[in-house]
Amino acid sequence: MTNESRLALLAERLPEWYGRNHRELPWRNEPSPYRVWISEIMLQQTRIEAVKGYFDRFVSALPDVRSLAESEEDAVLKLWEGLGYYSRARNLRKAAAVCVERHGGDLPGNYDELLALPGIGPYTAGAIASLAFGIRVPAVDGNVLRVVTRILADPTDIREGRFVKRITAALGRVMPQDPGAFNEGLMELGELVCIPKGRPSCGECPACGFCLAHEKGTETAFPVKSAPKPRRTEKKTVLVISSGSRFAIRRRPESGLLAGLYELPVLEGHQDRKQIAGLIRQYTEKYECRELPPARHIFSHVEWDMIGYRITAPEPWGEGWFYEDADRILRELSLPTAFRAYAEELKKGMRKRQIEGAVDTDEENVADCQS
Repeated sequence: MTNESRLALLAERLPEWYGRNHRELPWRNEPSPYRVWISEIMLQQTRIEAVKGYFDRFVSALPDVRSLAESEEDAVLKLWEGLGYYSRARNLRKAAAVCVERHGGDLPGNYDELLALPGIGPYTAGAIASLAFGIRVPAVDGNVLRVVTRILADPTDIREGRFVKRITAALGRVMPQDPGAFNEGLMELGELVCIPKGRPSCGECPACGFCLAHEKGTETAFPVKSAPKPRRTEKKTVLVISSGSRFAIRRRPESGLLAGLYELPVLEGHQDRKQIAGLIRQYTEKYECRELPPARHIFSHVEWDMIGYRITAPEPWGEGWFYEDADRILRELSLPTAFRAYAEELKKGMRKRQIEGAVDTDEENVADCQS
Protein backbone atom coordinates (compact mmCIF):
# COMPACT_ATOMS: atom_id res chain seq x y z
CA MET A 1 0.00 0.00 0.00
CA THR A 2 1.40 3.41 -0.98
CA ASN A 3 1.42 6.44 1.29
CA GLU A 4 -1.20 8.14 -0.84
CA SER A 5 -3.49 5.10 -0.72
CA ARG A 6 -3.20 5.08 3.09
CA LEU A 7 -4.23 8.74 3.22
CA ALA A 8 -7.03 8.11 0.70
CA LEU A 9 -8.37 5.31 2.91
CA LEU A 10 -8.18 7.65 5.90
CA ALA A 11 -10.15 10.28 3.98
CA GLU A 12 -12.78 7.65 3.20
CA ARG A 13 -13.24 6.43 6.78
CA LEU A 14 -12.58 9.47 8.94
CA PRO A 15 -15.73 11.59 8.30
CA GLU A 16 -17.97 8.74 9.50
CA TRP A 17 -15.78 8.25 12.60
CA TYR A 18 -15.94 11.98 13.31
CA GLY A 19 -19.73 11.98 12.98
CA ARG A 20 -20.00 9.29 15.67
CA ASN A 21 -17.24 10.45 18.05
CA HIS A 22 -16.87 14.23 17.93
CA ARG A 23 -17.32 16.37 21.02
CA GLU A 24 -19.98 19.04 21.32
CA LEU A 25 -18.14 22.37 21.44
CA PRO A 26 -19.62 25.90 21.43
CA TRP A 27 -18.20 26.87 18.04
CA ARG A 28 -19.36 23.62 16.43
CA ASN A 29 -22.99 24.23 17.33
CA GLU A 30 -23.10 27.17 14.95
CA PRO A 31 -20.11 26.98 12.56
CA SER A 32 -20.49 30.43 11.04
CA PRO A 33 -17.31 31.86 9.46
CA TYR A 34 -16.96 34.39 12.29
CA ARG A 35 -17.32 31.82 15.09
CA VAL A 36 -14.97 29.36 13.39
CA TRP A 37 -12.41 32.15 12.97
CA ILE A 38 -12.56 33.29 16.60
CA SER A 39 -12.36 29.74 17.92
CA GLU A 40 -9.43 28.77 15.70
CA ILE A 41 -7.42 31.83 16.72
CA MET A 42 -8.15 31.18 20.39
CA LEU A 43 -7.21 27.51 20.07
CA GLN A 44 -3.71 28.35 18.87
CA GLN A 45 -1.34 27.41 21.73
CA THR A 46 -4.32 26.99 24.09
CA ARG A 47 -6.24 23.97 25.41
CA ILE A 48 -9.86 23.46 24.35
CA GLU A 49 -11.17 23.46 27.94
CA ALA A 50 -9.48 26.79 28.63
CA VAL A 51 -10.93 28.33 25.46
CA LYS A 52 -14.62 27.50 26.03
CA GLY A 53 -15.35 30.27 28.54
CA TYR A 54 -13.29 32.85 26.67
CA PHE A 55 -15.08 32.03 23.42
CA ASP A 56 -18.54 32.46 24.91
CA ARG A 57 -17.62 35.80 26.53
CA PHE A 58 -15.92 37.08 23.39
CA VAL A 59 -18.73 36.32 20.92
CA SER A 60 -21.34 37.59 23.39
CA ALA A 61 -19.56 40.93 23.66
CA LEU A 62 -18.52 41.08 19.98
CA PRO A 63 -20.97 38.90 18.01
CA ASP A 64 -19.81 39.68 14.48
CA VAL A 65 -17.06 41.08 12.29
CA ARG A 66 -18.37 44.63 12.29
CA SER A 67 -18.68 44.88 16.09
CA LEU A 68 -15.11 43.59 16.41
CA ALA A 69 -13.84 46.11 13.87
CA GLU A 70 -15.54 48.97 15.71
CA SER A 71 -14.36 47.90 19.18
CA GLU A 72 -11.71 49.64 21.26
CA GLU A 73 -8.39 47.82 21.48
CA ASP A 74 -8.42 47.89 25.30
CA ALA A 75 -11.83 46.19 25.31
CA VAL A 76 -10.61 43.42 23.01
CA LEU A 77 -7.44 42.88 25.04
CA LYS A 78 -9.47 42.74 28.25
CA LEU A 79 -11.70 40.03 26.77
CA TRP A 80 -8.51 38.20 25.81
CA GLU A 81 -6.83 38.64 29.21
CA GLY A 82 -5.44 35.31 30.41
CA LEU A 83 -5.25 33.64 26.99
CA GLY A 84 -1.76 34.95 26.27
CA TYR A 85 -0.14 35.60 22.89
CA TYR A 86 -1.94 38.93 22.75
CA SER A 87 -0.87 39.68 19.18
CA ARG A 88 -3.62 37.21 18.23
CA ALA A 89 -6.25 39.55 19.66
CA ARG A 90 -4.78 42.61 17.95
CA ASN A 91 -4.68 40.80 14.63
CA LEU A 92 -8.32 39.78 15.03
CA ARG A 93 -9.27 43.42 15.30
CA LYS A 94 -7.05 44.42 12.37
CA ALA A 95 -8.45 41.63 10.20
CA ALA A 96 -12.00 42.62 11.09
CA ALA A 97 -11.28 46.17 9.92
CA VAL A 98 -9.98 44.79 6.61
CA CYS A 99 -13.13 42.68 6.23
CA VAL A 100 -15.32 45.74 6.75
CA GLU A 101 -13.29 47.80 4.29
CA ARG A 102 -12.86 45.21 1.53
CA HIS A 103 -15.40 42.41 2.05
CA GLY A 104 -18.60 44.10 3.14
CA GLY A 105 -18.21 43.24 6.80
CA ASP A 106 -17.91 39.48 6.31
CA LEU A 107 -15.03 37.04 6.17
CA PRO A 108 -14.21 36.24 2.53
CA GLY A 109 -15.18 32.77 1.31
CA ASN A 110 -11.91 32.35 -0.55
CA TYR A 111 -8.77 30.63 0.78
CA ASP A 112 -6.27 33.12 -0.67
CA GLU A 113 -8.25 36.11 0.56
CA LEU A 114 -8.49 34.56 4.02
CA LEU A 115 -4.74 33.95 3.98
CA ALA A 116 -4.15 37.63 3.20
CA LEU A 117 -5.86 38.77 6.43
CA PRO A 118 -3.69 39.78 9.42
CA GLY A 119 -3.01 36.89 11.79
CA ILE A 120 -4.31 34.17 9.46
CA GLY A 121 -1.80 31.57 8.29
CA PRO A 122 -2.23 28.45 6.14
CA TYR A 123 -3.73 26.34 8.93
CA THR A 124 -6.32 28.92 10.03
CA ALA A 125 -7.22 29.80 6.45
CA GLY A 126 -7.71 26.10 5.72
CA ALA A 127 -9.83 25.61 8.83
CA ILE A 128 -12.14 28.55 8.08
CA ALA A 129 -12.37 27.72 4.38
CA SER A 130 -13.23 24.05 4.93
CA LEU A 131 -15.34 24.23 8.10
CA ALA A 132 -17.34 27.36 7.29
CA PHE A 133 -17.39 27.45 3.48
CA GLY A 134 -16.94 23.79 2.47
CA ILE A 135 -13.83 24.56 0.40
CA ARG A 136 -11.69 21.46 -0.18
CA VAL A 137 -8.40 22.57 1.38
CA PRO A 138 -6.42 20.95 4.23
CA ALA A 139 -5.90 22.43 7.69
CA VAL A 140 -2.65 21.07 9.10
CA ASP A 141 -1.84 21.62 12.78
CA GLY A 142 0.17 19.66 15.34
CA ASN A 143 -2.57 17.09 15.84
CA VAL A 144 -2.76 16.44 12.11
CA LEU A 145 1.01 16.09 11.78
CA ARG A 146 1.08 13.56 14.61
CA VAL A 147 -1.70 11.44 13.07
CA VAL A 148 -0.22 11.52 9.57
CA THR A 149 3.40 10.85 10.58
CA ARG A 150 2.25 7.81 12.56
CA ILE A 151 0.10 6.45 9.74
CA LEU A 152 3.02 6.86 7.31
CA ALA A 153 5.80 6.15 9.90
CA ASP A 154 7.47 9.26 8.48
CA PRO A 155 10.77 10.06 10.27
CA THR A 156 11.08 13.61 8.93
CA ASP A 157 11.56 16.35 11.54
CA ILE A 158 8.20 18.12 11.66
CA ARG A 159 9.96 21.42 12.44
CA GLU A 160 11.14 21.49 8.82
CA GLY A 161 8.95 23.99 7.00
CA ARG A 162 9.00 22.05 3.74
CA PHE A 163 7.61 18.99 5.52
CA VAL A 164 4.42 20.76 6.54
CA LYS A 165 3.96 21.91 2.94
CA ARG A 166 4.49 18.34 1.72
CA ILE A 167 1.89 16.90 4.12
CA THR A 168 -0.55 19.69 3.23
CA ALA A 169 -0.19 18.89 -0.46
CA ALA A 170 -0.62 15.15 0.17
CA LEU A 171 -3.82 15.71 2.14
CA GLY A 172 -5.08 18.08 -0.55
CA ARG A 173 -4.87 15.29 -3.11
CA VAL A 174 -7.17 12.99 -1.10
CA MET A 175 -9.60 15.60 0.24
CA PRO A 176 -13.17 14.16 0.33
CA GLN A 177 -16.41 15.91 -0.55
CA ASP A 178 -16.92 16.94 3.07
CA PRO A 179 -13.63 18.72 3.85
CA GLY A 180 -14.87 20.11 7.15
CA ALA A 181 -15.62 16.68 8.62
CA PHE A 182 -12.28 15.38 7.36
CA ASN A 183 -10.20 18.26 8.75
CA GLU A 184 -12.03 18.34 12.07
CA GLY A 185 -11.87 14.55 12.19
CA LEU A 186 -8.08 14.64 11.87
CA MET A 187 -7.83 17.20 14.65
CA GLU A 188 -10.29 15.29 16.85
CA LEU A 189 -8.45 12.04 16.26
CA GLY A 190 -5.24 13.69 17.46
CA GLU A 191 -6.97 15.13 20.51
CA LEU A 192 -8.86 12.02 21.63
CA VAL A 193 -7.14 8.91 20.25
CA CYS A 194 -3.76 9.53 18.65
CA ILE A 195 -2.61 11.50 21.68
CA PRO A 196 0.79 13.17 22.12
CA LYS A 197 1.70 11.81 25.56
CA GLY A 198 1.36 8.19 26.56
CA ARG A 199 0.31 5.39 24.26
CA PRO A 200 -2.45 6.16 21.75
CA SER A 201 -5.75 4.26 21.87
CA CYS A 202 -5.12 2.45 18.60
CA GLY A 203 -8.06 0.09 19.01
CA GLU A 204 -10.41 3.07 18.72
CA CYS A 205 -8.74 4.52 15.61
CA PRO A 206 -10.27 4.18 12.14
CA ALA A 207 -6.71 4.03 10.72
CA CYS A 208 -5.60 1.16 12.96
CA GLY A 209 -5.62 -1.41 10.15
CA PHE A 210 -3.33 0.55 7.83
CA CYS A 211 -1.17 2.61 10.22
CA LEU A 212 2.51 1.77 9.69
CA ALA A 213 3.60 2.92 13.14
CA HIS A 214 0.97 0.69 14.76
CA GLU A 215 1.97 -2.21 12.55
CA LYS A 216 5.58 -1.84 13.75
CA GLY A 217 4.68 -1.04 17.37
CA THR A 218 6.47 2.31 17.10
CA GLU A 219 3.56 4.73 17.60
CA THR A 220 5.34 6.80 20.25
CA ALA A 221 8.41 7.25 18.03
CA PHE A 222 6.42 9.68 15.88
CA PRO A 223 6.33 12.50 15.18
CA VAL A 224 10.05 13.21 15.09
CA LYS A 225 10.63 16.68 16.49
CA SER A 226 13.98 18.36 17.10
CA ALA A 227 14.54 19.91 20.51
CA PRO A 228 13.60 23.60 20.80
CA LYS A 229 16.12 26.21 21.83
CA PRO A 230 16.58 26.34 25.63
CA ARG A 231 14.32 28.88 27.34
CA ARG A 232 16.29 31.73 28.91
CA THR A 233 15.55 33.01 32.40
CA GLU A 234 15.27 36.70 33.24
CA LYS A 235 15.22 38.07 36.79
CA LYS A 236 12.67 40.81 37.46
CA THR A 237 11.59 42.93 40.41
CA VAL A 238 7.89 43.88 40.44
CA LEU A 239 6.70 46.88 42.44
CA VAL A 240 3.09 47.16 43.56
CA ILE A 241 2.85 50.88 44.34
CA SER A 242 -0.30 52.53 45.61
CA SER A 243 -1.60 55.84 46.83
CA GLY A 244 -4.96 55.21 48.49
CA SER A 245 -6.88 52.90 46.17
CA ARG A 246 -4.89 54.01 43.11
CA PHE A 247 -2.03 51.92 41.76
CA ALA A 248 0.91 52.81 39.52
CA ILE A 249 0.78 51.23 36.04
CA ARG A 250 1.90 52.01 32.52
CA ARG A 251 1.37 50.73 29.02
CA ARG A 252 4.18 48.69 27.50
CA PRO A 253 5.69 49.61 24.11
CA GLU A 254 3.76 48.62 20.99
CA SER A 255 6.38 46.03 19.99
CA GLY A 256 8.13 43.21 21.79
CA LEU A 257 6.97 40.94 24.62
CA LEU A 258 3.47 41.80 25.95
CA ALA A 259 3.30 44.66 23.47
CA GLY A 260 0.74 47.35 24.25
CA LEU A 261 -0.49 45.74 27.47
CA TYR A 262 -0.50 47.37 30.88
CA GLU A 263 2.06 46.47 33.51
CA LEU A 264 3.02 47.11 37.09
CA PRO A 265 6.42 48.77 37.59
CA VAL A 266 9.10 46.23 36.66
CA LEU A 267 12.85 46.54 37.27
CA GLU A 268 15.54 44.42 35.68
CA GLY A 269 17.27 41.96 38.00
CA HIS A 270 16.50 41.15 41.62
CA GLN A 271 16.68 44.40 43.59
CA ASP A 272 17.24 44.23 47.36
CA ARG A 273 15.49 46.41 49.93
CA LYS A 274 18.37 48.89 50.03
CA GLN A 275 18.21 49.41 46.26
CA ILE A 276 14.42 49.80 46.38
CA ALA A 277 14.70 52.35 49.21
CA GLY A 278 17.21 54.37 47.19
CA LEU A 279 14.86 54.36 44.21
CA ILE A 280 11.80 55.42 46.20
CA ARG A 281 13.64 58.24 47.97
CA GLN A 282 14.18 59.93 44.61
CA TYR A 283 10.47 60.74 44.80
CA THR A 284 9.49 60.80 48.46
CA GLU A 285 10.73 60.20 52.00
CA LYS A 286 7.26 59.13 53.12
CA TYR A 287 6.59 55.56 52.17
CA GLU A 288 6.00 52.04 53.43
CA CYS A 289 7.60 48.98 51.87
CA ARG A 290 7.32 45.25 52.46
CA GLU A 291 8.46 42.21 50.53
CA LEU A 292 6.01 40.07 48.53
CA PRO A 293 6.39 36.34 47.80
CA PRO A 294 8.42 35.42 44.70
CA ALA A 295 6.63 34.34 41.53
CA ARG A 296 7.51 32.72 38.25
CA HIS A 297 5.95 33.01 34.80
CA ILE A 298 6.84 31.02 31.69
CA PHE A 299 6.49 32.48 28.21
CA SER A 300 7.24 30.47 25.07
CA HIS A 301 10.93 31.46 24.88
CA VAL A 302 11.64 33.18 28.18
CA GLU A 303 10.92 32.65 31.88
CA TRP A 304 10.51 35.46 34.40
CA ASP A 305 11.90 34.79 37.86
CA MET A 306 10.23 37.55 39.91
CA ILE A 307 10.48 39.02 43.37
CA GLY A 308 8.15 41.79 44.53
CA TYR A 309 7.66 44.69 46.90
CA ARG A 310 4.45 46.28 48.13
CA ILE A 311 4.97 50.05 48.40
CA THR A 312 2.64 52.73 49.69
CA ALA A 313 3.79 56.16 48.55
CA PRO A 314 2.22 59.46 47.45
CA GLU A 315 1.82 60.31 43.78
CA PRO A 316 3.52 60.93 41.38
CA TRP A 317 5.80 58.00 40.69
CA GLY A 318 8.37 58.00 37.90
CA GLU A 319 8.28 59.06 34.27
CA GLY A 320 5.73 57.29 32.08
CA TRP A 321 3.79 55.83 35.00
CA PHE A 322 0.31 56.89 36.00
CA TYR A 323 -2.12 55.98 38.77
CA GLU A 324 -5.46 54.26 38.20
CA ASP A 325 -8.15 52.98 40.55
CA ALA A 326 -7.70 49.30 41.30
CA ASP A 327 -11.24 48.48 40.18
CA ARG A 328 -10.73 50.05 36.74
CA ILE A 329 -7.42 48.23 36.26
CA LEU A 330 -9.00 44.89 37.13
CA ARG A 331 -12.22 45.42 35.16
CA GLU A 332 -11.15 47.34 32.08
CA LEU A 333 -7.40 47.19 31.47
CA SER A 334 -5.47 44.19 30.19
CA LEU A 335 -2.97 43.17 32.86
CA PRO A 336 -1.01 40.11 31.66
CA THR A 337 -1.15 36.88 33.64
CA ALA A 338 2.57 37.29 34.25
CA PHE A 339 1.50 39.70 37.01
CA ARG A 340 -1.30 37.51 38.38
CA ALA A 341 0.41 36.85 41.72
CA TYR A 342 0.98 40.55 42.30
CA ALA A 343 -2.45 41.61 41.01
CA GLU A 344 -3.81 40.06 44.21
CA GLU A 345 -2.56 43.21 45.97
CA LEU A 346 -4.80 45.30 43.72
CA LYS A 347 -7.78 43.16 44.70
CA LYS A 348 -6.93 43.64 48.36
CA GLY A 349 -6.73 47.39 47.81
CA MET A 350 -10.12 47.44 46.11
CA ARG A 351 -11.74 45.38 48.86
CA LYS A 352 -10.27 47.66 51.52
CA ARG A 353 -11.72 50.69 49.78
CA GLN A 354 -15.15 49.04 49.55
CA ILE A 355 -15.09 48.16 53.24
CA GLU A 356 -14.25 51.75 54.08
CA GLY A 357 -17.27 52.88 52.05
CA ALA A 358 -15.27 54.74 49.44
CA VAL A 359 -16.95 52.96 46.52
CA ASP A 360 -20.25 51.30 45.73
CA THR A 361 -20.24 47.86 47.36
CA ASP A 362 -22.43 46.11 44.83
CA GLU A 363 -22.07 42.43 45.73
CA GLU A 364 -22.31 41.13 42.17
CA ASN A 365 -19.52 43.40 40.97
CA VAL A 366 -17.30 42.47 43.91
CA ALA A 367 -17.79 38.80 43.12
CA ASP A 368 -16.86 39.39 39.48
CA CYS A 369 -13.56 41.07 40.31
CA GLN A 370 -12.63 38.32 42.75
CA SER A 371 -13.31 35.47 40.37
